[in-house]
Amino acid sequence: MNYQKKASAYCEDHTSLPMPELDELERETYLHTLSPQMLSGKLQGQFLSMISMLKRPEAALEIGTFTGYAAICLAKGLAPNGILHTIEINPEVGHISRKYFKKTGLEHKIRQHTGDAKEIIPQIDAKFDLVFIDAAKFDYAHHYDLVFDKVNPGGLILADNVLWGGKVISKATDPDTLGIIDFNRKVHEDERVETLMLPIRDGILIARKL
Repeated sequence: MNYQKKASAYCEDHTSLPMPELDELERETYLHTLSPQMLSGKLQGQFLSMISMLKRPEAALEIGTFTGYAAICLAKGLAPNGILHTIEINPEVGHISRKYFKKTGLEHKIRQHTGDAKEIIPQIDAKFDLVFIDAAKFDYAHHYDLVFDKVNPGGLILADNVLWGGKVISKATDPDTLGIIDFNRKVHEDERVETLMLPIRDGILIARKL
């Protein structure tokens, strides 16, 4: 085991345990989906929960629900009457996320949308305090542009997988890698935000709207 894996394991060992339902969700995701590695997992999930709890958003948006792990973590930190809108393009995983939204008692705080985020986002009548982008990597920059005017000043835009397995510092030219590189550059050069990129899991970018 190399240093990075040892350090990650050490961090997980010294991070608060997730809700038991999230352990169940993780197991079910690995048993019944084709790409279980897309699940956020313990360390990233606790990070998202902590950010949400510190921010206490009245309205939040997640682009890319998958089986709902991150959505549950984000919803835990909502203000008492807060709502999380979460969008998933794949209808085949919705039954899993709905099951665990109900099991965690958070279904009343989560509004689940199925379809293309590019079509759904303009239809959501809300101003967001927190946005989490974790969908098609080649669409990150487009999603950023779509949500920006819907984010309140001081609001946070988070994006997952911004290191893309190290490909962002390689010579890879596939659409996903180029999409992430373009997004990272775009946000870094955007004078309307201040940014922090963290090497948590596969990289998380935080942009705070000024």
